[in-house]
Amino acid sequence: MTALRMAFSELRRITSGKLPKLAVLALALVPLLYAALYLYANKDPYANLNQVPAALVVEDKGATAADGTVKHAGEDVAEELISGHKFDWRRVDAHEADEGVRNGTYTFALTLPEDFSQALLSSGEFQPRQGVITLTTNDANNYLGSTIANQVVAEVRRSVSVKVGAEAADKLLLGFSTIRQKTAEAADGATQLAAHQQEALEGSQKLLDGAGPLADGAAQLSDGLLQLRDQTRSLPVQAQQLADGAKQVADGNETVAQTAENYAGKAQALIGRLDQFNGDVANHLRAAGFSEEQVQHVLVALKDARAPLDEANGRVQGTAGELRTLANGAHKVCEGAAKLAAAMPGLTDAITKLSDGAVKLATGSAQLRDGATSLRDGEQQLVTGANQLRDGLNEGVQQIPNPDDPTRESTANTIGDPVNVRGVSQSTAGSYGAGLAPFFLGLATWIGAFVLFLLLKPLSRRGLAAAQNPLRIALGGWLPGVLLGAAQVVIMFAVVALVVDIRPTHTWATLGFLLLASATFVALLQALNALFGAVGKFIGLVLLILQLVSAGGTFPWQTIPEPLYPLHYGLPMGYAVDGLRHLMYGGELGGVGKDVLVLCGYLVVSLALSAFAAYKQRVWTPSRLKPELVL
Repeated sequence: MTALRMAFSELRRITSGKLPKLAVLALALVPLLYAALYLYANKDPYANLNQVPAALVVEDKGATAADGTVKHAGEDVAEELISGHKFDWRRVDAHEADEGVRNGTYTFALTLPEDFSQALLSSGEFQPRQGVITLTTNDANNYLGSTIANQVVAEVRRSVSVKVGAEAADKLLLGFSTIRQKTAEAADGATQLAAHQQEALEGSQKLLDGAGPLADGAAQLSDGLLQLRDQTRSLPVQAQQLADGAKQVADGNETVAQTAENYAGKAQALIGRLDQFNGDVANHLRAAGFSEEQVQHVLVALKDARAPLDEANGRVQGTAGELRTLANGAHKVCEGAAKLAAAMPGLTDAITKLSDGAVKLATGSAQLRDGATSLRDGEQQLVTGANQLRDGLNEGVQQIPNPDDPTRESTANTIGDPVNVRGVSQSTAGSYGAGLAPFFLGLATWIGAFVLFLLLKPLSRRGLAAAQNPLRIALGGWLPGVLLGAAQVVIMFAVVALVVDIRPTHTWATLGFLLLASATFVALLQALNALFGAVGKFIGLVLLILQLVSAGGTFPWQTIPEPLYPLHYGLPMGYAVDGLRHLMYGGELGGVGKDVLVLCGYLVVSLALSAFAAYKQRVWTPSRLKPELVL
């Protein structure tokens, strides 16, 4: 028989029935199932990172820059992260974030401290400090999740560093290019200001020296004019009285003068008659025969007799002239008094106005003196301040930083790298291999249980033939697998811990959990083989493939397509991997209890299904005696 005929014969044998044909088809689809499903689940896990929950804690209080602008760098970073949709960011407080990372609610947490903005603004100083971003991870949640988180935070760090570094360097270089020149110019200006202020001080002192006497003189003038106003207030009435009295005197003097002139005329006429009388006497005496001597003697006697009359007449004539002069003077006095009375109201009004003006002048002069005093004091303060400004600027020019090379290098490094990431790991794997160890240990445990049933029978035929209790039969078929599985686990764990040097944090708990996982996987694969026979082995292989993509052994399970989410929740390997992570990395142990309960549940249900299969197989059928498919 040729090789070709033997090959065709074997093909006819394995396709001789309906079930064998389906088995061949299933075998042909195994690579497709593995490749298609695995590639579908891992086609672009980074695209589904937005389904991975991450805590974002923003404690930044903001800061005010030198130009008065308020900077909220923490809020800016938070908005950039949330709008970037790299992760399912959830803003929470610090306590909730820490607890969430610890119990697996969040894959990691990113914290922006309260002085984040202040630290970034300090890049413009010569004692800058880095803004710290705290990344809290827990490898017990997912090793690659922490690695991806580090990459995302590194991107944030680079983005903030470029932005802040450019701003700080621009401000720093621009400031130092002009600060010394401007400070020197300010110092020169302050020197000139101090000199001019000294001149102004001297001028204000002179003004004060003049304003003091001016205020005193104005006050004295005001007081004198007030007295003058009070004393001249009755002058118009008195002047009018004077004018009236002068008129009466003038009228009386006129009457007296006219009377005196009348009497003087009569006296002069009397003297004229006496002269004529003397002539008549002389003529009569001559006519009477008196001698000329006698006539002359009589005329002399008459002359002597009239001498008092002549003297009296002279006095009368003089008095009349004087009275006329007096009357004329009285008329002039009367006219002057009338003019004085008429002018007196205007004079008093002028004195009143002058007094009011003097009061205002005195008040203004006093204010001028006070203002001059204040001006002098203010100028003195300005002189002092200008001198201090001059001295301060001169000192400031010398105090402008001139950093040495190490200081400049340190400052430049901080400006170029203003953000520092502080990593806080609640639990850590230690290496890439250790990070993937929980997945591969769980996977190896399943494969170990799978290959056991290539050798072992799921149910004892002798027990079935003897119609033993189905549960007893199920346990009888399960225990050999448990013992062999335990041997597999112990050998595997010893090699990993001692040879590969991956040391779990909780060594014995990890070993015990692996033994539980092995017992559970053995029970599950036993049930599949007991219920479906050879097809059960194929189902076990399919479940292996499904769990490879849904257990979250590499990337966080949230990165798989959403239609595969039920596989993660429904299949046991995800719980085995989760429990191993927490036990190996020292994470929160509270979640391990849930994983143990789920595995125990699978164990009990699987044993129950095996017992059900044993119950059904107590009756032999032709298909069991001669199955279509034998593996």
